Amino acid sequence: MRQRIKTSLFILGCLILSACSNTRHLKPGQNLYVGAEVKINPDSSVRIDNQKDVKNTLLAKTRPRPNKKILGIRFKLGIYNLAGEPKKPKGIRNWLRNKVGEPPVLLSEVNLTYNNAVLSSYLISQGYLQSVVTGDTVVKSKRATAIYTVNTGNRYTINSVTFPKDSAGIPRIINQHLDKTLLKAGNNYDLDVFKTERERIDNDLKEAGYFYFSPDYLILQVDSTIGNNKVDVTVRVKDIAPEAGLKPYTINDINIYPNYSLRRDSALRSSTPEVYNDFNIYDRRQTFKPKLFDRLVFFKKDELYNRRDHNQSLNRMVNIGAFQYVKAEFLPLDSFKNNQLDLNIYLTPLKKKSMSFSATGTSKSNNFVGSEITLTHTTRNVFRGAEQLDLSVSGGFETQVSGQTQNLNSSSFTATGKLTFPQFIVPFFRPSNTNNFIPKTVASLSYQLLNRGSNYNLNSFKGEFGYTWKENLYKDHTFNPVSVNFVTSKITANNPDSLLAAIPDLRKVLEKQFIIGSNYNFTYTNQMDDSRRNNMYFFGGVETGGNVWGLFANKNEAGEKVVAGVPINQFVRLELDFRDYFKITRNLIWANRLNFGYGYAYGNSSSLPFVRQFFAGGSNDIRAFAARSLGPGTYRVPTRESYADQSGDVKAMFNTELRFKLVSVLHGALFADAGNVWLRQEDPTKPGSGFDFKNALSEMAVGTGAGLRVDAKIFVIRLDVAFPIRKPYLAPGERWVMDEVDFGDKTWRKDNLIYNIGIGYPF
Repeated sequence: MRQRIKTSLFILGCLILSACSNTRHLKPGQNLYVGAEVKINPDSSVRIDNQKDVKNTLLAKTRPRPNKKILGIRFKLGIYNLAGEPKKPKGIRNWLRNKVGEPPVLLSEVNLTYNNAVLSSYLISQGYLQSVVTGDTVVKSKRATAIYTVNTGNRYTINSVTFPKDSAGIPRIINQHLDKTLLKAGNNYDLDVFKTERERIDNDLKEAGYFYFSPDYLILQVDSTIGNNKVDVTVRVKDIAPEAGLKPYTINDINIYPNYSLRRDSALRSSTPEVYNDFNIYDRRQTFKPKLFDRLVFFKKDELYNRRDHNQSLNRMVNIGAFQYVKAEFLPLDSFKNNQLDLNIYLTPLKKKSMSFSATGTSKSNNFVGSEITLTHTTRNVFRGAEQLDLSVSGGFETQVSGQTQNLNSSSFTATGKLTFPQFIVPFFRPSNTNNFIPKTVASLSYQLLNRGSNYNLNSFKGEFGYTWKENLYKDHTFNPVSVNFVTSKITANNPDSLLAAIPDLRKVLEKQFIIGSNYNFTYTNQMDDSRRNNMYFFGGVETGGNVWGLFANKNEAGEKVVAGVPINQFVRLELDFRDYFKITRNLIWANRLNFGYGYAYGNSSSLPFVRQFFAGGSNDIRAFAARSLGPGTYRVPTRESYADQSGDVKAMFNTELRFKLVSVLHGALFADAGNVWLRQEDPTKPGSGFDFKNALSEMAVGTGAGLRVDAKIFVIRLDVAFPIRKPYLAPGERWVMDEVDFGDKTWRKDNLIYNIGIGYPF
């Protein structure tokens, strides 16, 4: 082991020495280009607005890029030089030099004239119309730096904006929306804003029927001769704009080809259509019901074309999940001589039936890892209304790799049927929905058999009926007014009494559960928007059990409300999950999560059913504690050998993580987690398990650690190692244990270090 460490240190030392002496390998007359500097108004004390940002932008526009550095050392260039000139076209030396390494970037590759022009052009686009950029180079010890001196002059502002004055046609549309203009007196001259203003006007015209108009038909004339560093802006339509772009168009015929293929193109066009409302539907096979297109196509005959209906129709047809190919074609009648468009919609359906197979690796918060295979049969357009039926069966196995010394194993079998309707199905009511996304009604049934080694089996039957819809790109809703879950169990151990005596907490796992209720979930996320520096995710969920059924249920001899002879669970469960991802730099992200849960049980129940309770610890939770081993409250599982399946009615958790890129797809993280779970009412067999708001903060567990992640975009493999720095089960005043941290102590490492293997990020 020591020999390996010495060898690794020797190789690392060679790389560092090689990286530090990169200029030694240059030929006579060559200089290593090490980067650029930008000096803004160095002879003036005046600072421009956002000078730091402008400086960084200018630096980013200089070319070429110098050799990459890691921790200030050009490792790739060092590897290139260390490998030397390969003698063979293949081999380790060739791989190191040409694949891993990076050739030196030389001063001779720097074109100062070109860079001067690029930087000057950018400054002019930002309103520094009199800016001057001068580039020069400085060479020291065969290392060259390009220095660009920028004299910006004053930034020009807008003095006045003039729009077309006519009261008809395009000028009338432009003047109707002047309240939305981006060009206002006093604002800075900004070429990007000018371009955005042209696109805004074009969008307003598209909404008013000007199908063939283009932003290029608008010109913004700028007069910078008026003095005082101001400009007058005049917006007008170019004289060379074609006639087709200057008039609004209405929709004439709407022709829909629901079963289109190029091979059958001629036969379809010559066939007799079915006329339904404003649509001519060419579908002799009657693949789809005509009324489906009322929800997909938003154009009406003789109405003005508008971009909103265009985009909305396309989004609906693409997102409904029934078509492989979607195309909307607008054709002018009589070669632009009139102002009408025929709309042809070509739709190629997906295959009626398909089969899919998947094999996945799983990593759960309770430290179970394993594999699962799933076979899914999909039938589309079940009732000719773009409905979809999915039937799937899956089987898998899991083994618990940490958190307990029992090395528990389990296997599972699941069968699921799900029928999706691309509309809201509501009794006695037909809701309208006119956004870009398809609302869906979903009915599902499932059965799962979970075999937990030789200890017990769990049988779970679940049925749901509800609705899913997207309010917009960022907001998702799921509402299941009917949700039924029945869980029953059977002990398979040879001696059940001995098993329950050894694992008392197993009794609540094996309790029969009958949940009849409703649930609603709301999700907001803007994580798909990479242009934001700060991304957020929010999840809010509420679930009820037994509320409505409890009003009509009968009582058994024990006074419990029952349905079909089985006591029902009565509770309200709330959960909130907020996450924030702040980009400090491109490769440095500060991620934070707040998670709260609260359950209130009543009637038949004194606490939430076990399958709805909250848990703490594990690879996606508080990573310094084994899965489900934490809490409730200050209670502690007596020994590490005990069955760790602690749960609670209340949960509070905070995670913070600094994520950074190391090299290529390898990323690192430093993190801290805090939180705990509690029972709403204390269990006498678990002292300290009850929730008290005044004491909650003092009963928090805290852990910290570091991790490595292989982030290949399509998958993420994660290894985290964590250790506790605050243990809530210790006596007050002794819970902080940072002074006990000793990585060199084998016993401390065994008792405190928790290794977590995960797939995907923890949050």
